[in-house]
Order: sequence, then structure tokens, then C-alpha cells
Amino acid sequence: MEALHPTNGIAFDLAHLLAGGLVLVSFMMIYQDRLYALLNTFALQALVLTGAVAWQAHVQGAEHLYLTAAIALIFKAIIIPGALHRIVQRLGIHREVEQVVGTGLTMLAGMGLVALSIVLMLGLTPGADAFAREDLAFALSVILLGLLMMVTRRNAVSQVVGFMSLENGLILAAAGAKGMPLVVEITVAFSILIAFIVIGVFLFRIRERFDTVDLGALDSFRGERR
Repeated sequence: MEALHPTNGIAFDLAHLLAGGLVLVSFMMIYQDRLYALLNTFALQALVLTGAVAWQAHVQGAEHLYLTAAIALIFKAIIIPGALHRIVQRLGIHREVEQVVGTGLTMLAGMGLVALSIVLMLGLTPGADAFAREDLAFALSVILLGLLMMVTRRNAVSQVVGFMSLENGLILAAAGAKGMPLVVEITVAFSILIAFIVIGVFLFRIRERFDTVDLGALDSFRGERR
């Protein structure tokens, strides 16, 4: 397949539209205060990631990236959100997302992280291809927003979602940087599957032992909070 030139207007605009959409959905995830809505928004983020990686495969003429897009679609948009829905129902987890700070402050912090990502990436890669460096700026934004979700949420499930959102940013960065070897993609897919199994067992054990997955309640149990 013949790759499109990076300066092609449609290729450039659509790639950035999809990468920017991934950042927007990350903000939507931060805004959610219900677990089911958060899981549905994560599935939407995985769908946008699928489109972004598939478009990168088309633009770069890198057919192996279509496998990455398929992995994102099957595992991250369908299997993992569906399984987390079942875990929430099975464990009877509290449906509201417990937050360390208010949503407004978290959104402001997220906007600051996006600005920082753009300044850092565009400043550190002045000689890089414009098509790749701006996608990397978007990818770093998604990574930092996923990290922000992890540190501002008390519920273990929402922290797991934040971790997987962070990993979506890594996939976007790898795809934008002219793809990654097929063996790496397969390794990442199996790592995600194994990690998800471990997370599921971990959540069941927490629920069985403490009757909650609220990390604030676990801190209280250890005597760290009065």
C-alpha cells in the first residue's frame, strides 16, 4: 500500500482530529461521576483510538498497525468495558465515582497538563516531522490525563480505567511515531489481558475481605485516617 505524504491536507487534518478527539474523550472521562457512564466513555475512547491507529496505518502504509487497531477495538472497546460492567454488578460496587478533589479543579488541572504537553513536545522536537510531533503532543496529553484520573479517584475501578486510558496514550504515541514492531503489539495485548485478569481477581479479593473497593475506606481500616 502506498503511504500518503505527511503534508497531505486531509491526512494531516483527520489524524489530528482523531488524536484531538482522544484528548476530548479523556476530559469526558474525568468529568464522569458515575461508574457506568465512566466505563461507557472509556469504551468510546477505545473506539476513537481504533480510528486513530487505523488512520495512521493507512497514512503510513503500515499494515501491521491494523492489527493494533483490531486489538484496541476487540479488547479495549468491547471485552474490557463489558467485563468491568459485570464486575461492578457482581460486587455491588458503589455506583458513584469517589473523587479526591472537585471535578472543576480536576478539569482545570487537566487543561494545564494538556498545555504543558504541547509546550514540552513541540519545544523538545523542533526538527521532527510535524505530522508526528503534534500527534505525540496529543498522546502525552492523554497519558497525563490518565495519570490525573488515577491520582484523583478513590474507587479502585475508576483507577483501573485511568491506567488503561494512560495505556491508550502510549499506543497512540507508538502509532504516531511510525508504528511499532508486531512482536511489541502482541506482547502489549497479552500484557493487557493478563493485567486485567489480575485486576479482576484483586477486586474480588478486596470485596471479599473488606466489603468495599473504596480506597479511602481501606486507608481508614489500616488506621491512616481518623
